[in-house]
Amino acid sequence: MEQGINASPSSILDNIKERFELKDINVDSYSPLALAFIGDSVFDVVVKTVVVETANCPASRLHRRTSEIVKAGSQSKMAAWFMDNDILTEEEQKIYRRGRNAKSPTTAKNASVGDYRRATGIETLVGYLYLNNRTDRLVELIKTGMEAVSK
Repeated sequence: MEQGINASPSSILDNIKERFELKDINVDSYSPLALAFIGDSVFDVVVKTVVVETANCPASRLHRRTSEIVKAGSQSKMAAWFMDNDILTEEEQKIYRRGRNAKSPTTAKNASVGDYRRATGIETLVGYLYLNNRTDRLVELIKTGMEAVSK
């Protein structure tokens, strides 16, 4: 099907790949830290979208609300909740563990090493789902995680 002026690819990832003429690469070939790198940004965009859409307020307040959710401690709580409640599939657990166990050259300023590693696992999983164009599952996990952490 040829795309007209008003037609668009089905996802932002498809659009990026098309416009920048990027080749499809097997996501399994990416390092966990590369997946976490993109996953960090995707997680941030999802959370910022939710925050902005639910509260039209000054940017400083939007930033504070977003920071509470995207910080390593909150992501670590999400990871623990996912694992304790058997939320992740076997494949997702494997990807999460790859990220959690990756040896990162940096650590978070305001988080324990354990929290930082669990957060990296979540970001790795988000990056993996995003690059596999599985955004329904990605959004479902972030929504579930946000609800669990806010309890």
